[in-house]
Amino acid sequence: MSTAIPQHQDSEDFVLREWTLGQILDDTIARFPDRDALIYADRGYRLTWREFGALVDRLAKGLMALGIKKGEKVAVWATNVPWWVALQFATARIGAILLTVNTNCREHELRYLLGQSECENLFLIESLRDHSFLDTLHAIAPELRAQPRAGGLRSKALPHLRRVCFLGAEKHRGMFSMPEILALSAMTDEADYQARQAQLDPHDAINMQYTSGTTGFPRGVMLSHVGVGLNGYWIGRRQRFTEEDRVCLPVPLFHCFGCVLGVMACVNHGAAMVVLESFNPLHVLEAVERERATALYGVPTMFIAELEHRRFHEFDLSSLRTGIMAGSVCPEPLMRRVVEDMHMREITICYGLTEASPVMTQSDIHDPLALRCETVGRALPGIEVRVAAPGGVDELPRGTPGEILCRGYNVMKGYYKLPEDTARAVTPEGWLRSGDLGVMDEAGYLTITGRIKDMIIRGGENIYPREIEEFLLGMPGVMDVAVVGVPSRKYGEEVAAFILPRPGAAPDAKAVRQWCRGKIAWHKIPRHVAVVEEFPLTASGKIQKFRLREEAARRWPDAAQDSAEHAAGAPSSPTSGASHA
Repeated sequence: MSTAIPQHQDSEDFVLREWTLGQILDDTIARFPDRDALIYADRGYRLTWREFGALVDRLAKGLMALGIKKGEKVAVWATNVPWWVALQFATARIGAILLTVNTNCREHELRYLLGQSECENLFLIESLRDHSFLDTLHAIAPELRAQPRAGGLRSKALPHLRRVCFLGAEKHRGMFSMPEILALSAMTDEADYQARQAQLDPHDAINMQYTSGTTGFPRGVMLSHVGVGLNGYWIGRRQRFTEEDRVCLPVPLFHCFGCVLGVMACVNHGAAMVVLESFNPLHVLEAVERERATALYGVPTMFIAELEHRRFHEFDLSSLRTGIMAGSVCPEPLMRRVVEDMHMREITICYGLTEASPVMTQSDIHDPLALRCETVGRALPGIEVRVAAPGGVDELPRGTPGEILCRGYNVMKGYYKLPEDTARAVTPEGWLRSGDLGVMDEAGYLTITGRIKDMIIRGGENIYPREIEEFLLGMPGVMDVAVVGVPSRKYGEEVAAFILPRPGAAPDAKAVRQWCRGKIAWHKIPRHVAVVEEFPLTASGKIQKFRLREEAARRWPDAAQDSAEHAAGAPSSPTSGASHA
């Protein structure tokens, strides 16, 4: 698709400033000291930028008093509690590296993450639902229960971990409480605090997030002040954020969606952060109405849950104008419902990955709705994006599908202690390989067509699940869908579709295949269909396709041959030869 380039303002005052997160916060405090900065609508917690800055400084001094040095890791294992954003900036102020921990982590994952990262400090909450974070930590480091004082942990399983801090006022053996840390701030001299900040380089790593990528085990992605700070600036700029905006953030802060697309976009432009501790569609609707939010973030499953909530029509959402839908396939029908029913006429879509700090491309509020539905926008200023043959770096002609690469200030500093993996991900020329497949039009708009590792190869034919998912989302009775490959002796892989139906609907395999027949290529028609009540989701609301692949392999252990119904109209033998893009 080739489209004329709309008029944008990005090139008129091109900003590629190299600031630390502390400098970005200082600038915003100076410009908007008495405007709302951080709001938790459900508990009456509200800070202005001046108040938020004072809390960050006090907390940062407390961290220094604990003995936390520049370059030390500070892990945060918590929901979006009010301390979270303050810790993000307090650690950056003193040059420590904020290590975000997924709230879904269990003992095995936590042991690996804290061990591989050589983490020295851990902040945690008590529990989430039926999972006790404290019990999990004690199972890994039982020495904590017998520790006579906080700050001197010596753990056999976690030899680098020295300090454990509880994100609350309660006192737990061997841990510092938040009131204690704030009280310790008086022990840090202001001159020492300023001297620490003067040591910082905007290109220092100050954020580490673990992502599994294609290797099957998590890797610590190291991001810099400039990477997340500047990325946040342009993400907010594409939405035309000002100090008048109020951004509702129900997405987890431990992902880039929350702490960069959300927090850093707001801080760069002085917009108020309306944070929810965890996602609940009713609480989101209440927060938007109560705080007159102008922007709302979420992954598609979140927007679906809000739109489908039985009380949706009770709430006044007319204050909304923009926001971001990202994280997975953003189907056009859902985008249009959000525009029409939630008043988000200027909603945008972002594309990227953690290793890119994380956004490479984003649509603009002034892009025609068709472009915002069908593409993921254009590269952000200061970032080069190109499409190359998988494994290559040379740019392919526009309109030719291939792997998406990017280069610029946003590319990670590397995977922690994994130089070989880093070298595979980032070329000597600085190009980051995304592992995603896409096509770019003449105007620079990018369309995602699939993921290399998700690609299904059926009888030599490359099949991209996203294409089938978007097609099936147009079927009556289908609320959401996820397509994966299932092993087959005859074809190598077959297509399996997991369908979440709309209330009262019950699409079966026969109906799905009938809907597809004659409209998409025969080999793309799902051989297997399962109707589910819910999808396995990450804490951020993304569908866990690896679990669906496991479920598919259990349900359909081997598709030895097509059923007569599915094979009707198909060639008598599978396509031979090498697979092709």
